[in-house]
Amino acid sequence: MQTKFDGPRDKRGDWVPQVPLHIAPLMDWPFRPLAILKWLFGYPGYFLPWGLVYMAFPIVTWQWLTPAMTDMQNFHLGWIAYILVRNYAMVALVVGGWQLRLYWLKAQGTDFKYTTRWPAKGNSIFLFKDQTLDNLFWTVASAVPMWTAYEVATLWAYANHLLPYVSWQDHPVYCTLLFCLIPMIRDVHFYLVHRLIHWGPLYRWVHYLHHNNVNVEPISGLSMHPVEHLFYFSGALLHWVLPSHPIHLLFHLQHAAITPAQGHAGFERIVMADGVAVKTGDYFHYLHHKYFECNYGADGPVPLDKWFGSFHDGTNASTEAMNARFMARAKQKQAAGG
Repeated sequence: MQTKFDGPRDKRGDWVPQVPLHIAPLMDWPFRPLAILKWLFGYPGYFLPWGLVYMAFPIVTWQWLTPAMTDMQNFHLGWIAYILVRNYAMVALVVGGWQLRLYWLKAQGTDFKYTTRWPAKGNSIFLFKDQTLDNLFWTVASAVPMWTAYEVATLWAYANHLLPYVSWQDHPVYCTLLFCLIPMIRDVHFYLVHRLIHWGPLYRWVHYLHHNNVNVEPISGLSMHPVEHLFYFSGALLHWVLPSHPIHLLFHLQHAAITPAQGHAGFERIVMADGVAVKTGDYFHYLHHKYFECNYGADGPVPLDKWFGSFHDGTNASTEAMNARFMARAKQKQAAGG
């Protein structure tokens, strides 16, 4: 059965790519400057089309949707509630937008969808026996409040001069560079936290909830146990020690909050007007939800999965290698136990 991908679907209706996944060339050796420039500024690349879109959110937020620093010197319900409502509105706009078009309206059916299956209903592993309602609950009840708590605490500390602050006007090069590096910094933090919560006890008690989403949807991205949210948004603590401007904090937290919707969309492309299809998906992370034992990080410029042997490129050979690693670890544990 052929699809609009460049490869067929298997018997389960899952996409089988003909071209393996590639890692960004920034840290490849030998050094390839032209490939790096193409990855940075080409299409699709680091900035285009989605990088600049996500960079616009904190700029708009800081300029027009954040209380004055003098107002945030004390913990008052007014400005805290304002930030909480603003963050809920951002999730509704971005996460809800992806969910509405691709899953509720099913505007393009299964065209460019990684699997022909849709989110589960009537499954008792989910609250309300409904995958989407379960994901909505954890996003609303835990993800946004935890994100807001980190933001409020850090903005309060900035307002009271308790954190190392750097002025954009005085240090424009440093501030711009740090702003552009935040997605890379997030990749490293995510990998480290993700490996930690795949440790047996934390997986069984905490991370299992996110992995109930084997077949992902946009709202799956923030559907986590509250303890996992505590770890996940803890990247904000970097700005407690690294000289930063509040806009760096906003970008860090907003990137963590709204990009998972795209990363869990379950579609490789979104069909626009006149048959134009724009790349949206994250097949790299989709494979993690499908197989669990691979691709713990992201397919960005810091290839931690490649370095630590957990990279899956979407091919059968990678699946076989992953299974061999899993079996080898199982035998080692059995031998140690014996």
